[in-house]
Amino acid sequence: MKILMLSWEYPPLLVGGLGRHVHALATTLVAAGHDVTVVTRHTPGALTEEYTEGVRVVRAPDDPPTATGADDDMLGWAMAFNHTLTRAALRASRTERYDVVHAHDWLVAHAAVTLRDHLDVPLVATVHATESGRHQGWLPAPANRAIDGIERWLCAEAVRVIVCSAYMKREVIRLFDVPPSRAEVVFNGVDALRWRARPRAVEAARARYAGDGPLISFAGRLVYEKGVQHLMAAVPMLRERHPGLRVVIAGDGPYRKDLEDLAGSLGVSFAGFLGGHELTALMGASDCYVVPSIYEPFGMVALEAAAAGTPVAVAGTGGLAEIVEHGVTGVTFAPGDPAALAEAVGAVLADRDYARSLALRARSRVREDFSWQTIAGQTVAVYDQARAADSRRVAREAESLLNHVPATRHATA
Repeated sequence: MKILMLSWEYPPLLVGGLGRHVHALATTLVAAGHDVTVVTRHTPGALTEEYTEGVRVVRAPDDPPTATGADDDMLGWAMAFNHTLTRAALRASRTERYDVVHAHDWLVAHAAVTLRDHLDVPLVATVHATESGRHQGWLPAPANRAIDGIERWLCAEAVRVIVCSAYMKREVIRLFDVPPSRAEVVFNGVDALRWRARPRAVEAARARYAGDGPLISFAGRLVYEKGVQHLMAAVPMLRERHPGLRVVIAGDGPYRKDLEDLAGSLGVSFAGFLGGHELTALMGASDCYVVPSIYEPFGMVALEAAAAGTPVAVAGTGGLAEIVEHGVTGVTFAPGDPAALAEAVGAVLADRDYARSLALRARSRVREDFSWQTIAGQTVAVYDQARAADSRRVAREAESLLNHVPATRHATA
């Protein structure tokens, strides 16, 4: 099958988990014998077009304006980005005949619909998160409402909508009136070997970040909905029970300055964005990895930490509640509740045997249920469904045209 994927991020340009997801899915599909082209945003130092790990990657240079991070600027940038993305994809498709267009999130929606119409192939959309969910159901500004409208439109235009959890399926059905038959749950995958921490790297990370007490960590984009402020609020309670405790926050984002102001003398350090083996080593060196999100469609980072062999403590919200079983593969706590977070993390830190058993069971489940080979196979099944549904649509349209042809022409044909 020939697949045209559209994503606003792809290695080496990584902003969050979406780029890692698209990369893993694309390379796994290629390994399974499919032909994948990813059209994405250009980044300095990368080639405009190349084959890497078997994937044809086409990178579109930015058109003006440049995004500054403000919502209104982001919308303007996104519209310009869709123009350059469309041009790059059309050039890439001159010599190819694709079977499906796969769009990842609203930032590529306009290009995806244009290519769907131009190439006359079915459109599949993955909704990784929603604007409403990111803002806890509140859409205060015109830009927020515009993004919400684009998400609704993309879901309406797609033959099939892929979501990463049952929680997200309920959300797109409720928010965007997507018929349940058109929404398919396909979990995110994890390359367990990729996240297995090297002993020497773990030792180095431990020496760098940990003191005399336990080490807990978080990694992700520093935005309000990730809930890092609740982890910070729990630190005094944890340090009272576990003297010398250290916390490492890895990642960057618009909320970083506020979090740094909260940190004070809590024993919290900000590592910035960590890539490759650095992040794996930090996870492996930690006594507990914490995901305190208020909103989390899936929570892939929890599985990555589990693959690194680290016990995880997660907020019982969204997809996290589906992938971590309390007391079996990790511990859960009420989202937005620092006292509950401190209690859950404290239970892991206080009992090393309990922590080890959680980590072993979680790593086993990652290998069994969340391999990228499984996820890629399920995604291909969705592509097949989309192609079958689209074929039926084409047949209905052809029949409708025939039924409306004047009798003399119909007889001649």
